[in-house]
Amino acid sequence: MKKIALAGLVAAALTTACNQTKTTETATTSAPGSAAAADSTKGLNGLFASFWEKQSRLDPLSATAQGDNRFNDQLPNDQTQAYRDTLRTFYQDYLTRLGKFDRAALDENDKISYDIFQYDLKQRVDGLKLNTWMLPFQQFWGLPISMGQFGSGQGNQPFKTVQDYDNWLGRVRGFTVWADSAIGNFRRGMKAGVVLPRALVVKMIPQMRAKDMQVTDPTKSLFYGPINAFPKDFSDADKKRITEEYKKAILTEVVPTYKKLGDFLANEYLPKSRATSGINAVPGGPEIYRYYASYWTTTDKTPAEIHALGLREVARLRAEMERMKTQLGFKGTLRQFFESLKHDPKAMPFKTAEEVLAGFRKIQETIDPNLKKMFGRVPKSPFEIRRTEAFREASASAEYNQGSPDGTRPGIFYVPLPKPAEYNVTQGMESLFLHEAIPGHHYQISLQQENTSLPKFRQFAGYGAMTEGWALYCESLGKELGLYKDPYQYVGALNDEMLRAVRLVVDTGLHTGQLTREQAIAYMLDNMPASEDDDTSAIERYMAIPGQALAYKIGQLKIQELRARYEKQLGSKFKLSDFHDELLKDGVMPLAVLETKMDAWAKKQ
Repeated sequence: MKKIALAGLVAAALTTACNQTKTTETATTSAPGSAAAADSTKGLNGLFASFWEKQSRLDPLSATAQGDNRFNDQLPNDQTQAYRDTLRTFYQDYLTRLGKFDRAALDENDKISYDIFQYDLKQRVDGLKLNTWMLPFQQFWGLPISMGQFGSGQGNQPFKTVQDYDNWLGRVRGFTVWADSAIGNFRRGMKAGVVLPRALVVKMIPQMRAKDMQVTDPTKSLFYGPINAFPKDFSDADKKRITEEYKKAILTEVVPTYKKLGDFLANEYLPKSRATSGINAVPGGPEIYRYYASYWTTTDKTPAEIHALGLREVARLRAEMERMKTQLGFKGTLRQFFESLKHDPKAMPFKTAEEVLAGFRKIQETIDPNLKKMFGRVPKSPFEIRRTEAFREASASAEYNQGSPDGTRPGIFYVPLPKPAEYNVTQGMESLFLHEAIPGHHYQISLQQENTSLPKFRQFAGYGAMTEGWALYCESLGKELGLYKDPYQYVGALNDEMLRAVRLVVDTGLHTGQLTREQAIAYMLDNMPASEDDDTSAIERYMAIPGQALAYKIGQLKIQELRARYEKQLGSKFKLSDFHDELLKDGVMPLAVLETKMDAWAKKQ
């Protein structure tokens, strides 16, 4: 999945993605008059520019991720009622302003912008009506995790100038305030019965107490990383001052904050956490889940409709897995076939992490010639493959962290490799690369960010159904790109697609009360060759982020439907590279808006 760098769960449940994302100039306060210029509401684009300026100030972590470095020292407390009230007024105000424009009088691109903007703001206003603010973070997303990624020196926060280093200390101070408010919101949730499942809290506590978080020697801290990587042009005096300030901040602010969070979770919150698995079990839970299902799929499909679709897709993919089982000469049941794959040496050809990373680089080399036939437009942004950082590797999934539009920060494909010798290609190695890296998230996100003709809210938008749907669709391009020739890799691709089909069943099952955590894990084990540990981690992710897992399959099926429609409709006039270019050139959008846009394109061919 795409890595979403956002200030908090409220923001994550809104839109700027998942996370769903740019210059690296020295961070300074904005130039005189720049805010006033950006605040101009002359015309529709003026409205959009004004909105984006205010949004960036309200969500400076996302601004940093998008390369706007004016607010790199800021970390507003998004855990307060005042902050939520500010957002509500902000969104409603811009909905009202938008309504003053005559949509019928706009050109086609502005109509797309109008529709996306209206949809987006209505979703945000509706999201603020929910009581999810009582769940400030969990084991998968949230500021305590984002702080580690930003502050390590390897993420979105720039550490190139003395001002950059000083800016980070401002965010550290903001984090200590945020943590106190987050604990307060957790306590409000404990009183109201809006609490996280116990199985998730158990995973959160070690994250807060990780050895590079809870240190007595500041040089051993994750947050000491920037000190170990000082730019060469820093003076000795600056290095000395900054080093001392970072050591002090680590020992007096960072470590105590993580300790406070870990102790609270262990001593107060864990005993009050719930044994149930789905969000339906908390007050207002069914309404919360209906919202998230709509938010992540950008459709009006009900949880029941999505559940039924998932069952059909699982049945279709099981039939293809049965065929591959026969092709590989296995005589037992599909469940026994899955178990055999976990121990088959042919499926585990690596010994070291570097060998796994080299395997991914080989995939990139293989598909490169065929990519040129499928895409007329390719990103300018550089791309890298990296191993996931040690502090979060044990509980992380492979992910893509977007680069900056100006190319100064590459798009990064992160691969967690806690046990490299056990890395099994039937987990979907080739399909994983197509999804998370090229042409999946890297192409889609980079092309969108590089399109400076889009309003900012579209240039940096993130809609799960199209973002993840596109990435899953890219997995289906494997054979056309020269992959899936190894039957183990193809089984891995089937496994990856099966995962997305199973998600429709287990996510809806968990959050409507049809499945417990244990039943959902068993269902995944019955239909996939992953390990019980992997399936447990996956189910706990779906428990933590209701509805997010629905986006992939819903979006993929829509894109496949559109391709099939136009291939039939246009015949010899259909060109796959033109279809892909048109699909991506205007950025991601709700699926209904996408379909309208693509139908108009097809009529012009």
